[in-house]
Amino acid sequence: MSSLSTPQLPAQGILEPLGDEDRDILSGYGEFLPVQPGQHLIEEGQQQNSLFFVVSGKFHATAMRGGHKVLLGSIQKGETIGEINLLDPNVASASVTAVEFSQVWRIDGQTLESYINEYPRAAAWLLIGVGRTISHRLRAVNEKIAAFYSA
Repeated sequence: MSSLSTPQLPAQGILEPLGDEDRDILSGYGEFLPVQPGQHLIEEGQQQNSLFFVVSGKFHATAMRGGHKVLLGSIQKGETIGEINLLDPNVASASVTAVEFSQVWRIDGQTLESYINEYPRAAAWLLIGVGRTISHRLRAVNEKIAAFYSA
């Protein structure tokens, strides 16, 4: 029996297709972390191999370009952070900082691999969601580039 204080992954974003039991099992593979306002979740240029799911709160993704901090976007409840480095581990291309008190759920690549091997059906839905997130973000960048060159 779970207590009321036990965090649970909500049926939002990439987790929406998963049933309650699948989300409960998945939550046990990762960890829930509180993030204070101004705290970096990810730092540009540092190794990063985790997927973060925003349970609550808001983050800004920024990158240093030409000596200036550029806001790349906002990430909110139900969205994910770190999808690319989860699939292709490397250094982070941006910093992600909490704008307000937030809670995230984190899973690293090795642990995700264990989950995939043990729960392939649920993991397939999770990975489809990760792929869709990457696709949506890539399309948004392509539209910004096209708009920039057509202006």
